Amino acid sequence: MISSCSVVRPSILPSQGSDPGSNPGGSIHLSVLVITFVRLRNLNLKEQYRSDRDDIISEFFLPCLTNCIQYDRAIEFTTMKSLSTLSLGFENSGKNSTKIRMITGHNFSIGDLNTLVKLFSKNGNGKLNFSNEFIRDAKIIKLKQIVNTGYLQMKIAIPNSEEVDGKFSEKIGIFRDEYDDMIAFSGTSNVTFDNQNRNFESIDVFTSWNDQNRVKTKVIDFENLWTDSTKSVQVYDFEFAEKNNLLKYSPEWAAGLN
Repeated sequence: MISSCSVVRPSILPSQGSDPGSNPGGSIHLSVLVITFVRLRNLNLKEQYRSDRDDIISEFFLPCLTNCIQYDRAIEFTTMKSLSTLSLGFENSGKNSTKIRMITGHNFSIGDLNTLVKLFSKNGNGKLNFSNEFIRDAKIIKLKQIVNTGYLQMKIAIPNSEEVDGKFSEKIGIFRDEYDDMIAFSGTSNVTFDNQNRNFESIDVFTSWNDQNRVKTKVIDFENLWTDSTKSVQVYDFEFAEKNNLLKYSPEWAAGLN
């Protein structure tokens, strides 16, 4: 059974003390970086992680993100600070092919919403529109590339019934690898468990090889949200929600999270 695979990434480097610009004939060394991907089922995971005893980022989130091909996330709100942390997962994986589908509520801080509009709204040429000042941030540049290639998609969920008149507060996440193994979790409002915005929290973890029925339920719930097939909640593409003034500023989040 194949449990992991390796990617060999060659890079050409000049020999020590040589200047390939002034000495084209100088000797060259070939440097090889080997990146190993592990099956999700071979990760050493716990059934629960809690802030007082676990480092949720390094022990759970990053290992799952860097070894999956798809990450689905339904969450109450999204901030640019936590969203930009996703770029670290792409850099650590070395493959830049993890597809991320996010469903979030429609309230944002002022700064976050303005940035997200620039990330996900397109101009007439179908290309993302950025100012020179905006693209100076390395993480934003990375996010721009991910969005532009279609690997990061975001939709907006808004309750639309008398039974559900508050905010969208779903809190589930699902990682899937190339072998169709899946890890689902629930119990946190943090997109990436960003160190700078960490609450005291716990998450419960379920795997498709140990708890297939529960993971299947989480997958169905997310897919129903993504395809706008969930009762009492309307789900929109981000650009449609922005153009139709469905996205709202939240003073509370603007003060505390931006």
